[in-house]
Amino acid sequence: MTLAPDSATITSPEELRELLGAPMPRAVDKERVTLHAWDREWLARSPFCLISTSDADGHCDVSPKGDPPGFVHVIDDTTIAIPDRPGNRRADGFLNILSNSHVGLLFLVPRRGETLRINGRARLVRDAPFFDELVVKGHRPALAMIVDVEQIFFHCAKALMRSKLWRPETWEPDTLPSHARIVGDLRYAKESVEELERYYCEANYEKQLYRS
Repeated sequence: MTLAPDSATITSPEELRELLGAPMPRAVDKERVTLHAWDREWLARSPFCLISTSDADGHCDVSPKGDPPGFVHVIDDTTIAIPDRPGNRRADGFLNILSNSHVGLLFLVPRRGETLRINGRARLVRDAPFFDELVVKGHRPALAMIVDVEQIFFHCAKALMRSKLWRPETWEPDTLPSHARIVGDLRYAKESVEELERYYCEANYEKQLYRS
């Protein structure tokens, strides 16, 4: 592979702005620091978000979170809480938060091209009065991430329009092998492919969604 010459590498904000130009005023002015009623409504309809974090040394992570729509708990106009559910227990993002509280959140609503972006500072709590409102299928979260909002705005639909993310006619999931086959080829699990197929099948995963 031929890498770009050093002369093609962008090294300053001035170079970047010369290439991209200045943002439109409405792209700058749309930033807010408190939740509007429409932000609350979007969060109430969103079943999925991506959480970006980095540790104190700048090592980054992006983690998906999903639950029934409205799983994000709005505490007040500048604070939200996201419950944790049973997973692989790596806790990459949570470990990052312990050394660097900055987080970036991206909330999606199915078939909507726009996304809601929230940036702020996070902390982890093991309990709070609102935890009783976070119970899903009998599962009360062991912890939640509380985010103090510092910046919030809606992102335009262009990326999702280009990707045709919500257009079923473009979906081709079966062109990729099963996850069990991929795991087997990567050889980081001791089980056979057949055993992995049983483990990763949707029916088995469904039983584990809210089991600690």
